[in-house]
Amino acid sequence: MKLENGTRKSGVRSRNAVVRAVPAIGRRGAFLLAAAALFAQPATPPQLTLADATAMALKNHPRVLAAQNETAAQNQRIVEQRSAYFPTVNGDLTGSAANIGARIGAGFISTSRLFDRFGDGIQINQLITDFGRTPNLVAQSRLQAGASQQDYQAARYDVVLAVNQAYYEAQRAQELVKVARKTVEARQSLSTQVSELAKNNLRSQLDVSFADVNVAKAQLLVIQTQNAVTASFAQLARALGTQQIVAYQLVAEPLPPSPQPDVEALVVQALQNRPELASYRLTREAAYRLVRAEHDLKLPTASFVGVGGYLPYVDQITLPRVIPQEYAGAAVNVQIPIFNGHLFTAREEEAHYRALEADQKLRDLEESVARDVRTAWANAQTAYQNIDVTAQYLRAAADALKLSQGRYQLGLADIVALTDAELNETEAEIESTNAKYDYQNLNAALQYTIGALR
Repeated sequence: MKLENGTRKSGVRSRNAVVRAVPAIGRRGAFLLAAAALFAQPATPPQLTLADATAMALKNHPRVLAAQNETAAQNQRIVEQRSAYFPTVNGDLTGSAANIGARIGAGFISTSRLFDRFGDGIQINQLITDFGRTPNLVAQSRLQAGASQQDYQAARYDVVLAVNQAYYEAQRAQELVKVARKTVEARQSLSTQVSELAKNNLRSQLDVSFADVNVAKAQLLVIQTQNAVTASFAQLARALGTQQIVAYQLVAEPLPPSPQPDVEALVVQALQNRPELASYRLTREAAYRLVRAEHDLKLPTASFVGVGGYLPYVDQITLPRVIPQEYAGAAVNVQIPIFNGHLFTAREEEAHYRALEADQKLRDLEESVARDVRTAWANAQTAYQNIDVTAQYLRAAADALKLSQGRYQLGLADIVALTDAELNETEAEIESTNAKYDYQNLNAALQYTIGALR
């Protein structure tokens, strides 16, 4: 009543403030505005399905967006490597001033005469062949881009799994709050009845104390479950890729069917479908392509070079008619590596060992995936069996509670037996709820391990 009176007084003050602030609309309009503000109901929380949550996360989650950008960056590496197939064209503008007639005396084998000049021209360089190195580098970059695409799919898979788990945990927390509130109502009703009976000397104060203790325990359960709801929605917001926490009205998902009985078939499916494995396989192929490219460093490289331009100004006094104003030239250059301190050999060996490392990493991941599938399958099987067992437990506990209530009302049982029956019924409800969401969570984990989670 104090809270209600305080609220009513606060509402009157707000109403008076509205009357003073907006005299133009009249006292009657102000009273209507104040009443509307006083009795306004809170907005209904928005509905959210699992499919909508997944779509929201895939659109907004920073991990997915980062993987998408990484894939785009890797695709540009293909263009970088393919650029060797095309000519490079550079334009030059050169002006110089020097002491006329002098020549460079150090730094070059052939001396170069110095003179005042200004000129412009272009240079063209075109690779003719490097005997396979560039094609292998292009193939390596394509494979790495493919591996990056699979990493992007793996990031999406991780986010979808996180959304599924957070969604089911939030639903579990909401359901447990309902169980806790229902328990408080039932125990409060019993406590009221026992108190009335004790006033009429039909029950002892010990019964009242036991009933009050049970009410307090139920209230503690409400507090704990409400805290779990808050934490679960914070985790859901993180899975959705947002900092804004919204207490959504989550739509229940149908219970998945039982797991497939043949776990080895699931292992085969996982080895074929998991994007991480596809990424590792492409990375291994890219590593062997790099071995071939590094081996090709020992082969000759042939390239074409062309130059051409115009000299609008040359010191004709010092060099009359010696240098023409136009110039052009072309050449084919073949570079043959002879010795560089075993650099190319070391690079090839390093690439070879990196490829062997990729082999073992792929093998390690395949073994880990197989283990994860078998573990997830066993956990899902157990969770699915727990659903029926906990349902039987709940039915038995509910029947036992009804019998205990009847015996207590007839005076054939004490308050301890009744409170034990209430405790068992509450525990059974909690276990039944947990079994349902445990299976949904573990089934999502199983679908993730075999690469079938959507």
